[in-house]
Amino acid sequence: MRPRLPRVSGKDMIDFLKIKGFYEMRIRGSHYVLSNNEGKITVIPVHKGETLGPGLIKEILVQSEISVDEYTKYFQKK
Repeated sequence: MRPRLPRVSGKDMIDFLKIKGFYEMRIRGSHYVLSNNEGKITVIPVHKGETLGPGLIKEILVQSEISVDEYTKYFQKK
């Protein structure tokens, strides 16, 4: 059984993706659109005081082509 994904805020997810080579393309309301040089695009909702759900985290990781293990290791260090 896989351990639970660390729950993080939208801002923390954006910081993680920036370390992985993503940059902000645009912001529309509370949604940040990020891309990288390979053309991968993902949208991160940022709502004050809320964390991202596990399903949304997994979808962001799939869109970004980042493994769950990379994500988990990064946030366990914090």
